Amino acid sequence: MEESLIEKQNGNFANTVLGAVPSVVYNEDCVEGLKRFSDNHFDLAIVDPPYGIDWMQQIQNPNTKANWKQYENKEWDKQTPTDEYWEQLFRVSKNQIVWGGNYMTDKLYPSSCWLIWDKMQEFSGAVFEMAWTSFKSPAKAFRMSRVEAYANQNKIHPTQKPVRLYDWILNNYAKEGDLILDTHVGSGSSRIAAHKNKLHFVGFEIDKGYYEAQEKRFNAVISQQSLF
Repeated sequence: MEESLIEKQNGNFANTVLGAVPSVVYNEDCVEGLKRFSDNHFDLAIVDPPYGIDWMQQIQNPNTKANWKQYENKEWDKQTPTDEYWEQLFRVSKNQIVWGGNYMTDKLYPSSCWLIWDKMQEFSGAVFEMAWTSFKSPAKAFRMSRVEAYANQNKIHPTQKPVRLYDWILNNYAKEGDLILDTHVGSGSSRIAAHKNKLHFVGFEIDKGYYEAQEKRFNAVISQQSLF
């Protein structure tokens, strides 16, 4: 008998949106958390793991500091994920999209389908960001200016990506009823997009501060939607 979604989620729905498509984020190490799930459990993993470029140190650089909002100096981007992370990620998911894959090509096989977020303007940071994918389709580009992406936004995470970017990804690479995984939820943009697109979602965020902030952001979106 096909297991129910609740059984697939191991019965833990503490943060589920009741009466809507299930969505849950675990405040724990994703590598340990993924061990609870069976092979090919998730239809699509969309992840944005640490790039190992010490991003926080870069934005403290005097040449760029004036152009960036200042964040608490944390150690999350010192190293790329471990071999065990990649083993678990590829085990539990059928397809994967990995932001920052250009920094981790030693862990990823060659792909014809790279995604690009074109920020459409010159500034002190990256003009575009790249994501590796497991898909065999042609490469695609999403165009949205950095100004538009963050207008009227109180950014939670220094590498926060816009919800519209994840909307675009899900519209192109997911289908109704899919179960989406994000191992590094951060600001929660992927979770919000999954909810908007009526897709089941499981995420992990090890940092308690980011975890609580994305919970607050997600619940605010849910509350706003309930008014209409």
